[in-house]
Amino acid sequence: MSSFSTLRRRVLGDSSSEPSRAPSPNPAFKDKNGEHVTLVPTSKLKQLASKRSKRRQWLVFGLGGLFGIAIAAFFAQQNDVINLEGLMDMNLDSLLEAIPAGIVKDAKDITRHERETVNYDSFTVGLHLQSQGVKARHPVIMIPGVISTGLESWGTEEGSRPYFRKRLWGSWSMMRALVLDKASWKRHIMLDKLTGLDPPGIKLRAAQGFDAADFFITGYWIWSKILENLATLGYDPSNAFTAAYDWRLSCEKLELRDHYFTRLKAHIETGFRTSGEKVVLISHSMGSQVLFYFLHWVEAEAHGSGGPDWVNTFVDSWINISGSMLGALKGYPAVLSGEMKDTAQLNAFAVYGLEKFLAKHERVELFRAMPGASSMLPIGGNAVWGNKTFAPDDSKNQTVSYGTFINFKESNSTQSPANLTVDESHSYLMENSDTWYRDQVQSTYSYGVAHSRAEVERNGKDPRKWMNPLETRLPIAPHLKIYCFYGVGKPTERSYWYREDRDPTSKLNVTIDTTFTNGGIDRGVVMGEGDGTVPLMSNGYMCAKGWRINRYNPAGVTVKVYEMPHEPDRFSPRGGPNTGDHVDILGRASLNDLILRVAGGKGSHIEDNYVSNIREYSERVKIDDEG
Repeated sequence: MSSFSTLRRRVLGDSSSEPSRAPSPNPAFKDKNGEHVTLVPTSKLKQLASKRSKRRQWLVFGLGGLFGIAIAAFFAQQNDVINLEGLMDMNLDSLLEAIPAGIVKDAKDITRHERETVNYDSFTVGLHLQSQGVKARHPVIMIPGVISTGLESWGTEEGSRPYFRKRLWGSWSMMRALVLDKASWKRHIMLDKLTGLDPPGIKLRAAQGFDAADFFITGYWIWSKILENLATLGYDPSNAFTAAYDWRLSCEKLELRDHYFTRLKAHIETGFRTSGEKVVLISHSMGSQVLFYFLHWVEAEAHGSGGPDWVNTFVDSWINISGSMLGALKGYPAVLSGEMKDTAQLNAFAVYGLEKFLAKHERVELFRAMPGASSMLPIGGNAVWGNKTFAPDDSKNQTVSYGTFINFKESNSTQSPANLTVDESHSYLMENSDTWYRDQVQSTYSYGVAHSRAEVERNGKDPRKWMNPLETRLPIAPHLKIYCFYGVGKPTERSYWYREDRDPTSKLNVTIDTTFTNGGIDRGVVMGEGDGTVPLMSNGYMCAKGWRINRYNPAGVTVKVYEMPHEPDRFSPRGGPNTGDHVDILGRASLNDLILRVAGGKGSHIEDNYVSNIREYSERVKIDDEG
């Protein structure tokens, strides 16, 4: 769900002016062939930045104007303005021919300069550790998040043939289909509302292999930095794998349709048997929730049938990167009103264009017709997220508590009741949803808290609970190590102000009150601590406290926490080697260093590193009625 904000920042060049304080690994060394490896110095980066700044401004203006004309024509009612069907045959070369040569030249120059800026430390982390004797040891399997899992069409019926083997999520094909054939794109991307599976005649599947995780769209890297550095230690397709999945599906349907967990189990067992070493599992974002579900599924007799010793036998470590273990609060307004900060804080003209192109009620329908996305609704209720007067992550100088999650300035009807906590917000969502969505969520997920060991053990037999770490436990695997690596210090959505939607053309009851700005409230959105997408409580509570409670970790699995402050480089469009952003952290130098150390069998040297107040906040969460 972070794709809106990250893509917007890449286009607009938004970054902090604060300099990065943690340097990349020392570049003064030779690679294994004895050749010197150098980095582009900061002075060179400044020169590159200054050379392109003025050209970037008028280039963006020019391209923006061209794009605006195209969009205006797209929405025009007169058929003689433009024939969009003719664009279906337009390729990149013909588009470039239509753009003035000067703009094309400067676009290429900026792309080249940005590539130099972004790639200045490619392979550096791996080469540095290689020089210290670290090499590939454990097989590695990567479980990606939403933005890094492409979905491609395998349908062969007439409406799907133009998209065969093309990605309708995670490529420029997606953009093209969304603009030129929105109705068809929606039919393909939405699951059947009753079955939660493919609609008749539609067949979308997760793209597989390293290419599926490298980039979201051309130039927008995701896992490529990690793969580059793993390769320097000796990793390749024989000892490193990606386990991409269709994130739209619930975990139950992932196994039913794609046999995903059966195949993941086979990958892990194969890695162990071919190398003689236990496997390291690396998950990111929603992938951490999917992996937590797998740890229950694989041992359950009626499912993976691995038995209670399976995890201890085959898995060495779990690297949990920016894991949304207790959900992402921005998932709630997405399914309630089709909004989040990225849409609420657009200017009036952009809002008009977005509503004309993909209205709020259409976005609500899309999000609800992807059952996997509802796993991101907040977990833990009022105990974790607060009541009407208090929240564990409230700060001392805060005037209004985060505990009221959904707020109304005017509370005078059933559509705009009194201010709501997370528990009350969940009930409000269910009451104001279609029956098909309500049944789907209630039969698939559970968002509560188990307060006793007996309750936790009972929940281990209920697949609805398997994505909830506050209702189920870690496996009995005393040799397993868990590493929680996540960014902190980037403002993240924490609560919202709503109002009744009085627009006569709207099909929704409520909408974020974008007219309300007051103190910490910016156009209806209240920001808290986190990594820009996932709140700190979700990233950090289970790692800092929850898995230290005996009923959730009876085997005493070792859990280490390494927080990374968000310190973006002013010259890098993706934040540079010290970003803490939810997605861009995958390219962070220190994260890559930590991952390689664990994969190379050196994880025992990693020590806890806290820079936030997560331990203080965690102590305020009152769920430990019984150890």
